[in-house]
Amino acid sequence: MNGYTLTTRLLHALRRLRLRLGGATLGGGGDIGPGVVIKRGPGRVTIGPGCSLEAGVMLAAYGGSIDIARWVFLGPYTVIYGHGGVTIGEGSLIAMHCRIVSSNHTVAPFSRMIRGEPDIPLPVKIGRDVWLGAGVTVLGGVTLGDGSIVGAGAVVTKDLPPGAIARGIPATIRGWREGAPKSTG
Repeated sequence: MNGYTLTTRLLHALRRLRLRLGGATLGGGGDIGPGVVIKRGPGRVTIGPGCSLEAGVMLAAYGGSIDIARWVFLGPYTVIYGHGGVTIGEGSLIAMHCRIVSSNHTVAPFSRMIRGEPDIPLPVKIGRDVWLGAGVTVLGGVTLGDGSIVGAGAVVTKDLPPGAIARGIPATIRGWREGAPKSTG
């Protein structure tokens, strides 16, 4: 075994240890890139076996939960806020700079500060084999059906059925994966 391989394995093991010490539950295998941050707080972060978290990924439970099934890829600088609960299904691909937000701020009357108001938890459910292109934003309360695809830069504000291909702001269905049931919701 050469020095590079040994060093790489050691760094990988240290990253996994740091995440476990931070309270994350990690499955075996997979890869944890440099600069991955988990802010569990009173919440829960679970990462299934064989997952890859690239450089700069941030998973912040904020009292909620983030549950990532096996064999999920989170691209560089993806940010997931789990206040309202986030689940990501098996084999999903989340490209770089994606954002998944599972809560919203209460809209306060003008006489009160927005920051002083409580958040509204809004669960996000991402099915298995889902692909989010680069820079996608998924807002709270959304469910993405199994096998759906969201084009780069889209903002998902409503549920997508299984096999749908969506893009735009807000994301709208523009097509279907071959063999997918063509439903409207």
